[in-house]
Amino acid sequence: MAVIINENYLLIKSNYIFSEINQRVEKYQNDNPDADIIRMGIGDVTRPLPRAVVEKFTEAVQEMGDSESFRGYGPEQGYDFLINEIIKNDYAPRGIDLASDEVFISDGAKCDTGNIQEIFGLLNTVAVTDPVYPVYVESNVMAGRTGPMGDDGRYQKLVYIPCTEDNGFVPELPTTPVDLIYLCFPNNPTGTALTKEQLAQWVDYARENNSIILFDAAYEAYIREDNIPHSIYEIEGAREVAIEFRSFSKNAGFTGTRCAFTVVPHELVGFDGEGNPHSINSLWNRRQTTKFNGVSYPIQMATCAVYSPEGQKEINESIDYYMNNASIIRNSLENLGLRVYGGINSPYIWVKTPPAMDSWQFFDLLLDEAHVVGTPGVGFGPSGEGYLRLTAFNTLENTEKAMERISKLTLGEI
Repeated sequence: MAVIINENYLLIKSNYIFSEINQRVEKYQNDNPDADIIRMGIGDVTRPLPRAVVEKFTEAVQEMGDSESFRGYGPEQGYDFLINEIIKNDYAPRGIDLASDEVFISDGAKCDTGNIQEIFGLLNTVAVTDPVYPVYVESNVMAGRTGPMGDDGRYQKLVYIPCTEDNGFVPELPTTPVDLIYLCFPNNPTGTALTKEQLAQWVDYARENNSIILFDAAYEAYIREDNIPHSIYEIEGAREVAIEFRSFSKNAGFTGTRCAFTVVPHELVGFDGEGNPHSINSLWNRRQTTKFNGVSYPIQMATCAVYSPEGQKEINESIDYYMNNASIIRNSLENLGLRVYGGINSPYIWVKTPPAMDSWQFFDLLLDEAHVVGTPGVGFGPSGEGYLRLTAFNTLENTEKAMERISKLTLGEI
Protein backbone atom coordinates (compact mmCIF):
# COMPACT_ATOMS: atom_id res chain seq x y z
CA MET A 1 0.00 0.00 0.00
CA ALA A 2 1.33 3.46 -0.93
CA VAL A 3 1.98 6.18 1.66
CA ILE A 4 -0.69 8.89 1.46
CA ILE A 5 0.45 12.50 1.76
CA ASN A 6 -1.31 15.39 3.45
CA GLU A 7 -3.12 16.66 0.38
CA ASN A 8 -3.81 20.03 1.99
CA TYR A 9 -0.24 20.95 1.01
CA LEU A 10 -1.32 20.67 -2.61
CA LEU A 11 -3.83 23.48 -2.06
CA ILE A 12 -0.98 25.98 -1.75
CA LYS A 13 -0.91 27.29 -5.29
CA SER A 14 2.57 28.77 -5.46
CA ASN A 15 5.95 28.91 -3.75
CA TYR A 16 6.34 30.75 -0.49
CA ILE A 17 6.73 34.34 -1.73
CA PHE A 18 10.28 34.79 -0.47
CA SER A 19 11.40 31.52 -2.05
CA GLU A 20 9.94 32.71 -5.35
CA ILE A 21 11.81 36.01 -5.04
CA ASN A 22 15.09 34.23 -4.29
CA GLN A 23 14.67 32.01 -7.32
CA ARG A 24 14.01 34.97 -9.61
CA VAL A 25 16.88 37.01 -8.23
CA GLU A 26 19.27 34.05 -8.43
CA LYS A 27 18.35 33.51 -12.08
CA TYR A 28 18.80 37.21 -12.84
CA GLN A 29 22.19 37.24 -11.10
CA ASN A 30 23.32 34.19 -13.05
CA ASP A 31 22.23 35.83 -16.30
CA ASN A 32 23.79 39.17 -15.27
CA PRO A 33 26.85 38.29 -13.16
CA ASP A 34 28.13 41.89 -13.08
CA ALA A 35 24.88 43.33 -11.69
CA ASP A 36 25.27 44.85 -8.20
CA ILE A 37 21.94 43.77 -6.72
CA ILE A 38 20.64 45.55 -3.61
CA ARG A 39 18.18 43.41 -1.67
CA MET A 40 15.36 45.31 0.01
CA GLY A 41 12.74 42.57 -0.21
CA ILE A 42 13.19 40.09 2.61
CA GLY A 43 13.14 41.63 6.09
CA ASP A 44 16.60 40.46 7.12
CA VAL A 45 18.75 42.79 9.20
CA THR A 46 22.28 43.87 8.29
CA ARG A 47 23.72 45.33 11.50
CA PRO A 48 25.61 42.87 13.72
CA LEU A 49 24.58 41.65 17.14
CA PRO A 50 25.12 44.17 19.92
CA ARG A 51 28.51 43.80 21.59
CA ALA A 52 26.82 43.18 24.95
CA VAL A 53 24.94 40.26 23.41
CA VAL A 54 28.08 38.78 21.85
CA GLU A 55 29.97 39.00 25.14
CA LYS A 56 27.21 37.24 27.08
CA PHE A 57 26.85 34.68 24.28
CA THR A 58 30.59 33.93 24.42
CA GLU A 59 30.52 33.68 28.20
CA ALA A 60 27.64 31.19 28.09
CA VAL A 61 29.37 29.05 25.45
CA GLN A 62 32.43 28.92 27.70
CA GLU A 63 30.20 27.72 30.52
CA MET A 64 29.01 24.88 28.31
CA GLY A 65 32.64 23.79 27.86
CA ASP A 66 33.26 23.43 31.59
CA SER A 67 32.02 20.37 33.46
CA GLU A 68 31.24 22.51 36.52
CA SER A 69 28.88 24.85 34.61
CA PHE A 70 27.72 22.65 31.73
CA ARG A 71 23.95 22.46 31.17
CA GLY A 72 22.02 19.79 29.29
CA TYR A 73 18.35 19.92 28.40
CA GLY A 74 16.68 23.09 29.59
CA PRO A 75 12.99 23.80 30.22
CA GLU A 76 11.01 23.75 26.97
CA GLN A 77 9.18 26.89 28.08
CA GLY A 78 12.43 28.81 28.58
CA TYR A 79 14.66 29.68 31.51
CA ASP A 80 13.16 31.86 34.22
CA PHE A 81 16.14 34.22 34.10
CA LEU A 82 15.12 35.34 30.59
CA ILE A 83 11.38 35.22 31.17
CA ASN A 84 11.72 37.46 34.22
CA GLU A 85 13.78 39.99 32.22
CA ILE A 86 11.09 40.06 29.54
CA ILE A 87 8.32 40.68 32.05
CA LYS A 88 10.31 43.30 33.96
CA ASN A 89 11.41 45.28 30.90
CA ASP A 90 8.77 44.79 28.20
CA TYR A 91 5.54 44.56 30.17
CA ALA A 92 5.75 45.87 33.74
CA PRO A 93 6.67 49.44 32.61
CA ARG A 94 3.43 49.49 30.60
CA GLY A 95 1.34 48.42 33.58
CA ILE A 96 0.99 44.83 32.36
CA ASP A 97 1.27 42.06 34.95
CA LEU A 98 2.37 38.66 33.68
CA ALA A 99 3.18 35.42 35.48
CA SER A 100 6.35 33.61 34.45
CA ASP A 101 4.40 30.61 33.16
CA GLU A 102 2.45 32.84 30.75
CA VAL A 103 5.62 33.49 28.71
CA PHE A 104 7.04 30.83 26.39
CA ILE A 105 10.51 31.26 24.87
CA SER A 106 10.90 30.00 21.30
CA ASP A 107 13.20 30.17 18.29
CA GLY A 108 11.05 32.58 16.28
CA ALA A 109 7.71 34.31 15.92
CA LYS A 110 7.34 32.74 12.48
CA CYS A 111 7.41 29.30 14.10
CA ASP A 112 4.96 30.24 16.84
CA THR A 113 2.47 32.03 14.60
CA GLY A 114 2.55 29.02 12.31
CA ASN A 115 2.33 26.40 15.06
CA ILE A 116 -0.27 28.03 17.31
CA GLN A 117 -3.10 26.84 15.06
CA GLU A 118 -2.33 23.23 16.04
CA ILE A 119 -4.09 23.63 19.38
CA PHE A 120 -7.35 24.79 17.76
CA GLY A 121 -10.01 22.69 16.06
CA LEU A 122 -10.39 22.47 12.30
CA LEU A 123 -13.96 23.78 12.36
CA ASN A 124 -12.94 27.23 13.59
CA THR A 125 -13.49 30.13 11.20
CA VAL A 126 -10.23 31.99 10.62
CA ALA A 127 -9.96 35.68 9.71
CA VAL A 128 -6.85 37.34 8.29
CA THR A 129 -6.16 40.87 7.21
CA ASP A 130 -5.43 41.24 3.51
CA PRO A 131 -2.59 41.76 2.64
CA VAL A 132 -1.16 39.40 5.23
CA TYR A 133 2.05 37.69 6.32
CA PRO A 134 1.80 34.40 4.34
CA VAL A 135 2.60 32.14 7.30
CA TYR A 136 -0.78 32.83 8.91
CA VAL A 137 -2.62 31.66 5.81
CA GLU A 138 -0.43 28.80 4.66
CA SER A 139 -0.18 27.12 8.06
CA ASN A 140 -3.98 26.95 8.15
CA VAL A 141 -4.07 25.66 4.57
CA MET A 142 -1.69 22.86 5.57
CA ALA A 143 -3.90 22.01 8.55
CA GLY A 144 -7.05 21.76 6.43
CA ARG A 145 -9.09 24.78 7.57
CA THR A 146 -9.25 26.75 4.37
CA GLY A 147 -10.50 24.64 1.51
CA PRO A 148 -9.17 25.31 -2.02
CA MET A 149 -8.22 28.70 -3.42
CA GLY A 150 -10.81 30.38 -5.59
CA ASP A 151 -10.23 32.20 -8.86
CA ASP A 152 -9.98 35.46 -6.91
CA GLY A 153 -6.86 34.25 -5.08
CA ARG A 154 -8.69 33.74 -1.79
CA TYR A 155 -9.14 30.46 0.05
CA GLN A 156 -12.79 29.58 0.22
CA LYS A 157 -13.12 29.10 3.99
CA LEU A 158 -10.95 31.99 5.14
CA VAL A 159 -12.42 35.36 6.01
CA TYR A 160 -10.38 38.12 4.38
CA ILE A 161 -10.39 41.62 5.86
CA PRO A 162 -9.06 44.08 3.25
CA CYS A 163 -6.56 46.75 4.30
CA THR A 164 -6.32 49.22 1.44
CA GLU A 165 -5.95 52.88 0.64
CA ASP A 166 -9.74 53.19 0.77
CA ASN A 167 -9.88 52.38 4.50
CA GLY A 168 -6.52 53.84 5.42
CA PHE A 169 -5.13 50.32 5.90
CA VAL A 170 -7.26 49.98 9.03
CA PRO A 171 -9.09 46.62 9.01
CA GLU A 172 -12.82 46.77 9.54
CA LEU A 173 -14.52 44.42 11.99
CA PRO A 174 -15.95 41.26 10.40
CA THR A 175 -19.62 41.43 9.55
CA THR A 176 -20.07 37.82 10.66
CA PRO A 177 -18.66 36.07 13.74
CA VAL A 178 -15.18 34.55 13.38
CA ASP A 179 -13.24 32.41 15.83
CA LEU A 180 -9.54 33.06 15.25
CA ILE A 181 -8.28 36.50 14.18
CA TYR A 182 -4.72 37.15 13.02
CA LEU A 183 -3.60 40.74 13.56
CA CYS A 184 -0.07 42.09 13.01
CA PHE A 185 0.63 45.67 14.09
CA PRO A 186 2.77 47.50 13.27
CA ASN A 187 1.80 45.67 10.14
CA ASN A 188 3.79 43.44 7.90
CA PRO A 189 3.65 44.16 4.98
CA THR A 190 1.97 47.61 4.89
CA GLY A 191 4.03 49.20 7.68
CA THR A 192 0.92 50.86 9.10
CA ALA A 193 -0.22 50.79 12.74
CA LEU A 194 -3.39 50.86 14.86
CA THR A 195 -4.10 53.35 17.61
CA LYS A 196 -5.19 52.14 21.04
CA GLU A 197 -8.78 53.09 20.22
CA GLN A 198 -8.72 51.12 16.98
CA LEU A 199 -7.18 48.04 18.60
CA ALA A 200 -9.66 48.26 21.47
CA GLN A 201 -12.48 47.76 18.97
CA TRP A 202 -10.97 44.39 18.05
CA VAL A 203 -10.62 43.37 21.68
CA ASP A 204 -14.25 44.29 22.28
CA TYR A 205 -15.30 42.32 19.20
CA ALA A 206 -13.39 39.26 20.40
CA ARG A 207 -14.94 39.45 23.86
CA GLU A 208 -18.44 39.79 22.41
CA ASN A 209 -17.99 36.88 19.99
CA ASN A 210 -15.85 34.49 22.08
CA SER A 211 -13.05 34.91 19.53
CA ILE A 212 -9.30 34.70 20.07
CA ILE A 213 -6.91 37.28 18.61
CA LEU A 214 -3.48 36.06 17.52
CA PHE A 215 -1.52 39.30 17.81
CA ASP A 216 1.88 39.53 16.13
CA ALA A 217 3.84 42.38 17.73
CA ALA A 218 7.20 41.52 16.17
CA TYR A 219 7.81 45.15 15.13
CA GLU A 220 6.70 46.98 18.26
CA ALA A 221 10.23 48.30 18.93
CA TYR A 222 9.90 50.51 15.85
CA ILE A 223 6.85 52.40 17.12
CA ARG A 224 7.50 56.14 17.27
CA GLU A 225 4.08 57.64 17.92
CA ASP A 226 2.68 57.84 21.45
CA ASN A 227 -0.86 56.69 20.67
CA ILE A 228 0.25 53.37 19.16
CA PRO A 229 0.16 50.42 21.62
CA HIS A 230 3.28 48.26 21.93
CA SER A 231 1.30 45.34 23.34
CA ILE A 232 -2.30 44.27 22.92
CA TYR A 233 -2.40 43.82 26.70
CA GLU A 234 -2.39 47.59 27.06
CA ILE A 235 -6.05 47.25 26.07
CA GLU A 236 -8.50 46.43 28.85
CA GLY A 237 -9.85 42.90 28.60
CA ALA A 238 -7.22 41.68 26.12
CA ARG A 239 -5.89 39.05 28.53
CA GLU A 240 -9.20 37.21 28.09
CA VAL A 241 -9.03 37.06 24.29
CA ALA A 242 -5.48 37.48 22.96
CA ILE A 243 -2.20 35.65 22.45
CA GLU A 244 0.80 37.87 21.71
CA PHE A 245 3.90 37.00 19.70
CA ARG A 246 7.21 38.86 20.01
CA SER A 247 10.63 38.42 18.41
CA PHE A 248 14.21 39.55 18.98
CA SER A 249 14.98 39.22 15.27
CA LYS A 250 14.24 42.73 14.08
CA ASN A 251 15.07 44.78 17.17
CA ALA A 252 18.22 42.96 18.38
CA GLY A 253 19.46 41.47 15.11
CA PHE A 254 18.59 37.87 15.99
CA THR A 255 17.50 36.76 12.51
CA GLY A 256 20.42 34.34 12.41
CA THR A 257 20.58 33.74 16.16
CA ARG A 258 16.92 32.86 16.77
CA CYS A 259 14.99 33.81 19.88
CA ALA A 260 11.41 34.96 20.42
CA PHE A 261 8.55 34.49 22.84
CA THR A 262 4.80 34.04 22.99
CA VAL A 263 2.49 35.24 25.77
CA VAL A 264 -0.53 33.08 26.59
CA PRO A 265 -2.53 34.48 29.55
CA HIS A 266 -4.19 32.16 32.06
CA GLU A 267 -7.57 33.79 31.47
CA LEU A 268 -7.69 32.60 27.87
CA VAL A 269 -9.95 29.59 27.30
CA GLY A 270 -11.26 27.51 24.43
CA PHE A 271 -14.02 24.93 24.40
CA ASP A 272 -14.40 21.28 23.48
CA GLY A 273 -17.26 19.89 21.41
CA GLU A 274 -19.47 19.62 24.49
CA GLY A 275 -18.92 23.22 25.53
CA ASN A 276 -16.47 22.56 28.37
CA PRO A 277 -13.80 25.26 28.84
CA HIS A 278 -10.09 24.44 28.61
CA SER A 279 -7.01 26.52 29.33
CA ILE A 280 -5.27 27.69 26.15
CA ASN A 281 -2.11 28.20 28.22
CA SER A 282 -2.17 24.53 29.23
CA LEU A 283 -2.75 23.39 25.65
CA TRP A 284 0.15 25.46 24.33
CA ASN A 285 2.36 24.22 27.14
CA ARG A 286 1.45 20.64 26.19
CA ARG A 287 2.19 21.30 22.54
CA GLN A 288 5.57 22.88 23.27
CA THR A 289 6.73 20.23 25.73
CA THR A 290 5.81 17.53 23.20
CA LYS A 291 7.21 19.08 20.02
CA PHE A 292 9.83 21.64 21.04
CA ASN A 293 13.14 21.08 22.81
CA GLY A 294 13.58 24.68 23.83
CA VAL A 295 16.03 27.42 22.91
CA SER A 296 19.65 26.73 23.85
CA TYR A 297 21.14 28.04 27.08
CA PRO A 298 23.76 30.26 25.34
CA ILE A 299 21.10 31.88 23.16
CA GLN A 300 18.88 32.66 26.13
CA MET A 301 21.82 34.06 28.11
CA ALA A 302 22.74 36.22 25.12
CA THR A 303 19.14 37.42 24.87
CA CYS A 304 19.26 38.57 28.49
CA ALA A 305 21.97 41.03 27.47
CA VAL A 306 19.41 42.69 25.20
CA TYR A 307 17.95 44.21 28.37
CA SER A 308 21.25 45.42 29.83
CA PRO A 309 21.96 49.18 29.64
CA GLU A 310 24.69 48.52 27.08
CA GLY A 311 22.43 46.23 25.06
CA GLN A 312 19.57 48.71 25.06
CA LYS A 313 21.86 51.52 23.94
CA GLU A 314 23.14 49.52 20.97
CA ILE A 315 19.70 48.23 20.03
CA ASN A 316 18.21 51.72 20.08
CA GLU A 317 21.05 52.89 17.85
CA SER A 318 20.26 50.10 15.37
CA ILE A 319 16.55 50.87 15.39
CA ASP A 320 17.28 54.57 14.79
CA TYR A 321 19.63 53.55 11.96
CA TYR A 322 16.94 51.48 10.23
CA MET A 323 14.26 54.10 10.76
CA ASN A 324 16.55 56.70 9.19
CA ASN A 325 16.74 54.36 6.19
CA ALA A 326 12.95 54.17 6.19
CA SER A 327 12.72 57.95 6.11
CA ILE A 328 15.15 58.11 3.18
CA ILE A 329 13.10 55.56 1.26
CA ARG A 330 9.79 57.33 1.96
CA ASN A 331 11.09 60.74 0.97
CA SER A 332 12.83 59.50 -2.17
CA LEU A 333 9.80 57.62 -3.47
CA GLU A 334 7.39 60.44 -2.63
CA ASN A 335 9.64 62.81 -4.56
CA LEU A 336 9.17 60.51 -7.56
CA GLY A 337 5.43 61.03 -7.26
CA LEU A 338 4.68 57.57 -5.90
CA ARG A 339 2.14 56.99 -3.13
CA VAL A 340 3.95 55.63 -0.09
CA TYR A 341 2.73 54.21 3.24
CA GLY A 342 4.42 52.86 6.37
CA GLY A 343 7.96 53.65 7.41
CA ILE A 344 6.85 55.78 10.40
CA ASN A 345 6.15 53.15 13.06
CA SER A 346 7.66 50.31 11.09
CA PRO A 347 10.74 49.43 9.00
CA TYR A 348 8.48 48.50 6.06
CA ILE A 349 7.52 50.85 3.24
CA TRP A 350 4.43 49.98 1.19
CA VAL A 351 4.56 51.53 -2.27
CA LYS A 352 1.66 51.92 -4.68
CA THR A 353 2.80 50.78 -8.12
CA PRO A 354 2.66 53.21 -11.04
CA PRO A 355 -0.48 53.19 -13.20
CA ALA A 356 -1.03 50.19 -15.48
CA MET A 357 1.63 48.17 -13.69
CA ASP A 358 1.00 45.20 -11.40
CA SER A 359 3.16 44.08 -8.48
CA TRP A 360 5.39 41.65 -10.37
CA GLN A 361 5.87 44.08 -13.25
CA PHE A 362 7.08 46.74 -10.81
CA PHE A 363 9.31 44.13 -9.16
CA ASP A 364 10.81 43.22 -12.54
CA LEU A 365 11.34 46.86 -13.48
CA LEU A 366 13.24 47.64 -10.28
CA LEU A 367 15.33 44.49 -10.66
CA ASP A 368 16.06 44.97 -14.36
CA GLU A 369 16.62 48.73 -14.42
CA ALA A 370 17.81 49.59 -10.91
CA HIS A 371 19.07 46.21 -9.65
CA VAL A 372 16.93 46.67 -6.54
CA VAL A 373 14.87 43.83 -5.06
CA GLY A 374 11.51 44.48 -3.41
CA THR A 375 8.62 42.16 -2.52
CA PRO A 376 5.58 42.16 -4.82
CA GLY A 377 2.51 43.05 -2.78
CA VAL A 378 0.39 40.36 -4.39
CA GLY A 379 2.54 37.79 -2.59
CA PHE A 380 0.81 38.92 0.62
CA GLY A 381 -2.71 38.41 -0.70
CA PRO A 382 -5.15 39.72 -3.32
CA SER A 383 -5.41 43.16 -1.71
CA GLY A 384 -1.65 43.47 -2.05
CA GLU A 385 -1.88 43.57 -5.83
CA GLY A 386 -0.75 46.95 -7.11
CA TYR A 387 1.78 47.45 -4.29
CA LEU A 388 5.38 46.58 -3.53
CA ARG A 389 7.10 46.31 -0.15
CA LEU A 390 10.57 47.67 0.54
CA THR A 391 12.44 47.15 3.80
CA ALA A 392 14.72 49.54 5.66
CA PHE A 393 17.03 46.77 6.89
CA ASN A 394 19.85 47.23 4.42
CA THR A 395 22.87 49.43 5.07
CA LEU A 396 22.64 53.21 4.83
CA GLU A 397 25.06 53.12 1.91
CA ASN A 398 22.96 50.59 -0.01
CA THR A 399 19.73 52.38 0.86
CA GLU A 400 21.01 55.65 -0.53
CA LYS A 401 22.44 53.89 -3.59
CA ALA A 402 19.13 52.10 -4.23
CA MET A 403 17.13 55.30 -4.00
CA GLU A 404 19.57 57.08 -6.30
CA ARG A 405 19.10 54.34 -8.89
CA ILE A 406 15.31 54.36 -8.59
CA SER A 407 15.25 58.16 -8.83
CA LYS A 408 16.71 57.87 -12.32
CA LEU A 409 13.62 55.97 -13.45
CA THR A 410 11.18 58.54 -14.75
CA LEU A 411 7.46 58.04 -14.36
CA GLY A 412 7.28 57.76 -18.11
CA GLU A 413 9.58 54.77 -18.04
CA ILE A 414 7.74 53.34 -15.06
